[in-house]
Amino acid sequence: MEVQPGFASGKHNRDGDGVVHLRPMNITRSGVIDLSDARYVNDESDRRVEYGDVLFNNTNSPTLVGKTAWVNSLEPVAYSNHMTRLRTPEGLDGKFLATQLHHLWAVGYFKTVLNNHVNQASVASKVLLDTEIVVPPLAEQRRIVTEIEQQISHIEAGEDAVREACERITRLIQAIRADALWPRNSVLPTGWSWGTVGDVLEDIEAGKSFTCLPRPADPDEWGIIKVSAMTWGEFRPEENKAIPPEREPNPDHEIHSGNILISRANTVDYVGAPVLVGPTRGKLLLSDKSLRLIPKRTVDPNWLIHVLASPPVRAQYSEAATGTSDSMRNISQKVVRQARIPIPESNTEQKEIADMINSRLELVEEFRAPLMEQASRAQDLRATLLNAAFTGALAPQDPADEPASVLLDRIRAGRMTAKRAPRKRAPRRPRPSPPGQEELPQ
Repeated sequence: MEVQPGFASGKHNRDGDGVVHLRPMNITRSGVIDLSDARYVNDESDRRVEYGDVLFNNTNSPTLVGKTAWVNSLEPVAYSNHMTRLRTPEGLDGKFLATQLHHLWAVGYFKTVLNNHVNQASVASKVLLDTEIVVPPLAEQRRIVTEIEQQISHIEAGEDAVREACERITRLIQAIRADALWPRNSVLPTGWSWGTVGDVLEDIEAGKSFTCLPRPADPDEWGIIKVSAMTWGEFRPEENKAIPPEREPNPDHEIHSGNILISRANTVDYVGAPVLVGPTRGKLLLSDKSLRLIPKRTVDPNWLIHVLASPPVRAQYSEAATGTSDSMRNISQKVVRQARIPIPESNTEQKEIADMINSRLELVEEFRAPLMEQASRAQDLRATLLNAAFTGALAPQDPADEPASVLLDRIRAGRMTAKRAPRKRAPRRPRPSPPGQEELPQ
């Protein structure tokens, strides 16, 4: 099997100038290539992935190393040094290999063979090549792939329906907050006034940057929260990284239940996202990518959370965020303070508004919970399907198929012949015709 890493490039563009340069984020958790955030580079080398290749994510965070996709691009594209190109020998179907490797990632195999670095992890090419896979006869490989694709299409249809329903619920939540917190036609109720977020704060505290270990903290260790701990509207204390024991953290940066946190640095969709800390563990620290907001004593914290999460404030933060990459945008403490908001006159009225919003959101949550359960079931179905695929229980076997042992012997013989032959630069292989198209006779 041919194995080839890609190349690094710090000169990307989104203008379509050059050739597409695939990066780890271009392989989704579902094992497909996503070009919605395509970057381009100017490169004259021949290091490309082509139709039918397998692309393996060799370097990423420990949880993401091992994502794999089958390449269906009709045009050759470049790929980064965090990716490894695999070209299968005759008799091993590329889709079958890609699906199996991605399944091994999903079940956590690659976590067991990682090389851990300071902020990321990797799988060496030799370790990848030594990974054991199942190899049925070629005809059966293709039957398995066909069956997987048919079954996955049904699962994805269900996932799309759940995703659409969740998006509607998100819009409903936004409408509930906007209706309760923001005056129509900018006409304020009696006793309300226009102000800024800074007007209702006593202080803002910033976290600190640490060199972290590539794993979550144990219960008796200090850990620092990641941006993912604050991305989904609820605080997730398990989303943290351990701090080396020789580093002495400042206890003033410890997070406590009841704190209001906000993302200072995050993706374009989540920068400025607030969260109210619920039950949490001890020894968990504020990171340099987050801020702690301390409201004045006269301000109801639940009301403030809903204001910060409301569409008008989120829009102000998104518009003011700096940075050229959607993968990480930043806002300053000044931007946080300057967001314009309507402020009810009394703490009592703030509390009444927050209670009303919370009661409506509880009703909405009754609809969201079954959707989350369905999304979880879809993931379980994927795992069950792929487990069946690679244990011989998904597609029928045919005694007439060439035995896999014969196939493997032929592959090994070809490998030995290649080792003995003098090395020559391999010519670019002809690009296969995409499905449904036949090559024209010469």
